[in-house]
Amino acid sequence: MSAGASDLPLYRSIAADIQTAIERGDFAGGATMPSENELTARYGVSRGTIRQAFAFLRSTGVVSSRRGARRQVRSGPKVQSMTELVSFSRWARGLGETPSSRTLGAASVPASGAVADKLGVAEGANVFHVERVRLLGAAPMMLESTYYPESLAPLIAAIDLDAESITDRLADHGIVFADAEHAIDAVAATPREAEMLGLAPGAPLLRTVRRTTDPVGEVLECSIDLYAGEAVAFVVRNSLAAGATSRVSSR
Repeated sequence: MSAGASDLPLYRSIAADIQTAIERGDFAGGATMPSENELTARYGVSRGTIRQAFAFLRSTGVVSSRRGARRQVRSGPKVQSMTELVSFSRWARGLGETPSSRTLGAASVPASGAVADKLGVAEGANVFHVERVRLLGAAPMMLESTYYPESLAPLIAAIDLDAESITDRLADHGIVFADAEHAIDAVAATPREAEMLGLAPGAPLLRTVRRTTDPVGEVLECSIDLYAGEAVAFVVRNSLAAGATSRVSSR
């Protein structure tokens, strides 16, 4: 990492670099982190800066520490950063995991009101729906329900949905997923959702509703994704420079 390559304070840049290494799988859950001396030499900074970086990582739950012991990576859910837009497959590979899918259905369906609004089509218009269980290794991680404009149906129908990333294969055709808006909340698993994810009915799920556009603002997908609640944690980074984080509460 080159110090000064970011507008963040130096300790935050170092913390981000360490967290990226953790998310990439360089350190397993429970692994001992390098010592302060090792990291001061690696980054060419003072021990105080390294301590600030670790204090930040501890405050966000990435590492743990106790007096007289080396800091450790917290064991727990897989961390997914919401700072950058990456596909499930690319995120999984970044963790050192093998992504796969079990396709439950892929067909043209009439758009419900909510889906039509997200995709910018008339209610009842045909859209292409793909439903898959996404896995890390053999473990079900997420139930994915994605709706695409009907114009993309021939391209998606030609993809091996159990083995390939839709995002990556569409990119081969010059269709780029550039920007996304996410809404995140918590829901209880229905009996069907629980069965698909290997959970008990009523188990907590993290739900994300995502609307993704290409570089010129054309809508490419609306996806409703349900993550096993204890398996995944989302990390959102923000700053005063970027404006206030929006939080909407349902009533």
